[in-house]
Amino acid sequence: MTEATPNPYRSDFPVLSRKVHGDRSLVYLDNAATSQKPARVIDAVSRYYRETNANVHRGMHALAEEATAAYEDARRHLARFLGAPDPAGVIFTRGTTESINLVARAWAEERLSPGDEILISVMEHHSNIVPWQLAARKCGAVLKAIPLTPAGELDLDTLGGLLGERTKLLAITHVSNALGTVNPVSDLVRLAKANGARVLVDGAQSAPHMPVNVSELGCDFFVCSAHKMCGPTGMGALVADPELLERMPPFLGGGEMIDQVSIESSTWADLPYKFEAGTPHIAGAIGWDAALDYLDEIGMETVEALTHEVVSDAVARLSEEPGVTLTAMPAHRGGAVSFWLDDIHPHDVAQLVDQSGVAIRAGHVCCQPLMKHLGHAAINRASYHFYNTPDDTTRLIEALRTTRKIFGY
Repeated sequence: MTEATPNPYRSDFPVLSRKVHGDRSLVYLDNAATSQKPARVIDAVSRYYRETNANVHRGMHALAEEATAAYEDARRHLARFLGAPDPAGVIFTRGTTESINLVARAWAEERLSPGDEILISVMEHHSNIVPWQLAARKCGAVLKAIPLTPAGELDLDTLGGLLGERTKLLAITHVSNALGTVNPVSDLVRLAKANGARVLVDGAQSAPHMPVNVSELGCDFFVCSAHKMCGPTGMGALVADPELLERMPPFLGGGEMIDQVSIESSTWADLPYKFEAGTPHIAGAIGWDAALDYLDEIGMETVEALTHEVVSDAVARLSEEPGVTLTAMPAHRGGAVSFWLDDIHPHDVAQLVDQSGVAIRAGHVCCQPLMKHLGHAAINRASYHFYNTPDDTTRLIEALRTTRKIFGY
């Protein structure tokens, strides 16, 4: 992408045209935290509340039937988008975090015994660490972690010593939210399966940026969030084999997830409703459906190519910028580029960069074990999506230069 070929998608996102701090044009580089929303997604959510607002799976009136049809259309669409063979295996949740907790509670706590092992990695988001800690504590399992290489990639040479007969689950991120590292998930699934372990793939950072086919990955559980995929917040999914889900107990109890209820006992609804207690985020599902339509029209191959192009440009330019040290240089990178600027605290960097209108992330980015590995308490992170351009990186670099001057460099 060059100045002569401007990004054709930026105008679809209303927020990208706004000003901040008075007259500063917004540069949004915090897409790993949440992506921006195109106008059609905003309109779809608004239209639901204006024209169709009703609960799903309950009423027999026109609005309820329209809402239910739209909600279930979203489920079928997500199944197609992720290559899931059966929509019954698509469980709507509040996001990646809840999806992982569902598996930890309804699968791990029910299946694991004292001494069994759960294998994660040092680069995991807290959402793919803490639920397993809680499950391990409850059932006496042991949590182990794959270390990293200096490039910020998984140290696959250690797998032989970590994958053993007691390994019951590998829970691994597809793409690191902090380092941007794209992990060889297909290979990891194959190795874990050969060892008899189940596999959960955290797709929070992969589903927004690249084509994903869960059937081809071969994992048992795949989790993702709508809000990183140009959709609404508070909406996510767990994708799994219905036969596996059938053997798992409910995660939450209440309305909708039941078949028969008496004072003494209850039986459960068929999938996927067994895991969807209470009134769901109907507007979130409808907005996600609109986001998937939008991404389908662009094509995930195009999304991946545009993201790769702008991120590669950012890595090359930031690598040459005085004072900037990149935290990792993986061979395959997603949308995130993290760095340190001299010895300036990342919070100070982010605050000063923001004064120039550039939004980046600062902190441990929900990866404290990774920060300990890196030897720093915090990082700065610029995370890109397909609507970002090299001009955004130019603005970031200009803001970093200003920050260095303020600190006397």
